[in-house]
Amino acid sequence: MSDDKKPLHHNLADASGADASKEDLTATAILRRKKKDNALIVDDATSDDNSIIALSPNTMEKLELFRGDAVIIKGKKRKDTVLIVVSDDDLEDGVCRVNRVVRNNLRVRLGDVITVHPCPDIKYLKRISILPIADTIEGLTGDIFEVFLKPYFVEAYRPVRKGDLFTVRGGMRQVEFKVVETDPAEFGIVSQDTVIHTEGDPINREDEEGNLNEVGYDDIGGVRKQMAQIRELVELPLRHPQLFKSIGIKPPRGILMYGPPGTGKTLMARAVANETGAFFFLINGPEIMSKMAGESESNLRKAFEEAEKNAPSIIFIDEIDSIAPKRDKTNGEVERRVVSQLLTLMDGMKARSNIVVIAATNRPNSIDPALRRFGRFDREVDIGIPDPTGRLEILRIHTKNMKLADDVDLEAIASETHGYVGSDLASLCSEAAMQQIREKMDLIDLEEETIDAEVLDSLGVTMDNFRFALGISNPSALRETVVQSVNVTWDDIGGLDKIKQELKETVEYPVLHPEMYTKFGLSPSKGVLFYGPPGTGKTLLAKAVATEVSANFISVKGPELLSMWFGESESNIRDIFDKARAAAPCVVFLDELDSIAKARGGSVGDAGGATDRVVNQLLTEMDGMNAKKNVFVIGATNRPDQIDPALLRPGRLDQLIYVPLPDQAGRLSILKAQLRKTPLEPGLSLDEIAKSTNGFSGADLSYIVQRSAKFAIKESIEASIKANEEATAAGEEDVEMEDPVPYITREHFEEAMKTAARSVSDSELRRYESYAAQIQASRGTLNFRFSGNSSSASSTAPAASSEPALGGEGEDDDLYN
Repeated sequence: MSDDKKPLHHNLADASGADASKEDLTATAILRRKKKDNALIVDDATSDDNSIIALSPNTMEKLELFRGDAVIIKGKKRKDTVLIVVSDDDLEDGVCRVNRVVRNNLRVRLGDVITVHPCPDIKYLKRISILPIADTIEGLTGDIFEVFLKPYFVEAYRPVRKGDLFTVRGGMRQVEFKVVETDPAEFGIVSQDTVIHTEGDPINREDEEGNLNEVGYDDIGGVRKQMAQIRELVELPLRHPQLFKSIGIKPPRGILMYGPPGTGKTLMARAVANETGAFFFLINGPEIMSKMAGESESNLRKAFEEAEKNAPSIIFIDEIDSIAPKRDKTNGEVERRVVSQLLTLMDGMKARSNIVVIAATNRPNSIDPALRRFGRFDREVDIGIPDPTGRLEILRIHTKNMKLADDVDLEAIASETHGYVGSDLASLCSEAAMQQIREKMDLIDLEEETIDAEVLDSLGVTMDNFRFALGISNPSALRETVVQSVNVTWDDIGGLDKIKQELKETVEYPVLHPEMYTKFGLSPSKGVLFYGPPGTGKTLLAKAVATEVSANFISVKGPELLSMWFGESESNIRDIFDKARAAAPCVVFLDELDSIAKARGGSVGDAGGATDRVVNQLLTEMDGMNAKKNVFVIGATNRPDQIDPALLRPGRLDQLIYVPLPDQAGRLSILKAQLRKTPLEPGLSLDEIAKSTNGFSGADLSYIVQRSAKFAIKESIEASIKANEEATAAGEEDVEMEDPVPYITREHFEEAMKTAARSVSDSELRRYESYAAQIQASRGTLNFRFSGNSSSASSTAPAASSEPALGGEGEDDDLYN
């Protein structure tokens, strides 16, 4: 691909978010971090002390803190701890140093932001209870209190917080402890008078790991706008209900999240609960259903009662469509009663009860409409398939703990994974890592208890591993449709230079230069129709368009969409366009368009007007395509006269491109394109072949190339077999011999030309050229000029074409006049 094409990957992301600059910034205002003096960036500590935070002298002065002061540090997921301030002259202003243990307690990483708050009235603790983490004391003998805890607390007045972990080094061992209980407050200073209890069983790390791995906002990517909506509707009512009271409205009751599976709906609900510190009550739709009379409603009532007791709380109902279907469409009495119970419970929630109900579904239109009115599920949030920028965010999240090789380009992977949702990208990363392990299997002995450290160090996921994973994975939103990531470039297509240029202007310019279209207030073209003899490269052109704009390619053969069942054909078309929008940017190629888009009203024996309905559906889909979705439609036909004129008007398939049989220069170009990776006999003249194949299409020339290569392969294999037989007869083995057929020769081409034939007859060709000339004529010859300040214009009416349409119907003259 030429150098001027390289920025296309990135431009596609820009194009998908072209309106981002115009987007109302208030929509994501809640996500913007407020600038505060006490908000500091986390850096790694130079000492192992779990009790201190190091600040620069200027930062301490700005925050009015002194060495030895106690401060409360607030991290993520509503976590906080208490530390002692020390000064560090080497630190920059606005940065703090805390060690790994403190960072884990605060659920932050290096580079994150924490806030520091003075704590002048911190109390001395009377009693604390401390237990060790089980795996750090395995095989340890002696009194843990005497060896570890007593020296740790005697040497300094240490601050502790209930629930925190801390590490203590004693001799050659390091033991980790957890503060289980503190009295009289949740945090304070351990003094000489504090009683330290160490009775009880050690704590299993698995129980603690679960807490450390809670999902937070950092673990969710690609849904920035939706995250802002949900935080507005959940965090504000739970944390600041007075905002709604003072402005005189009731806080929102519920949110309905909908979207394809794997986009992160459940993850978002958990993240909001963890970050707000709210009680989280999960209801899996199918689990609360029961055949026992009244039990399902009782289960639902208990969930709401439990949430009210533990307010502020979030009730999350997953797969709500299974427990709240439309009452007029369901036959089950239980479902009807559950819907009614849910409506009653949501209406009965006290305005100040600090409960928010979040529901998730893949099928929003199957839910009872009574649930979707204001006052119940107030807001509906579409968690869609992420764009390239969103996919890059998600990939960075999933690879942050992975060991990546230097050649891994996450931006390139993000641009190649159209239609992938979060769970697909997680699966992709996992598969790439597994492939790296498979490559190292010859160094790993399953029978051994341990693995060599050098082998572990050598593991690193490479770009080739990701390429392998991409090759075997499919986006879940497109599993039923074969979406090809084609690899045909303009270089693969010989001739057709004018058509290539026209397609570049039609398809590439809106992607490369969206600002120009915005400047002139123009919407990009939605589609083109290729017509012409078979074998001239219509499908190949469509594939090249998809490659050049780095888009997916959905190829649909017209007859495949038709079905004998009523409504099935329209449904198929609807599904194709839904998949295309999901995999945007996407090129939909409708081959043999005349089979599904015949002129309406003229189909004899059409059962129930199926063809007419298919055309209507096609028109609706093309008119309903959102400009932001980047879906481009290419139709191809050998019978353009049979296509419904409404499809060919501007705004639909608005460019009709005749793809003719190639001329001599075109045929030479096609031969060069097809043979560019093939060794040819020196001095072989492709001009002669191009000259002698007048009237041949690109497909016919492809046949000649394939036949000649086949003869060369046959001759090469036969020569190898003969040479081996002679060597065996002479008693020689493993004889190295020269390549008997190093390239394709004139003789091979001459042999291939003997069976070559034209696929398009002269009469057919005249028909196509006549139709192309008619369309050219029907576009008119309106010669318009502004004449000074006068409003008059001279024009000549287009000459009426005396030549009838191919099918003899004559409708197209009206269309193009």
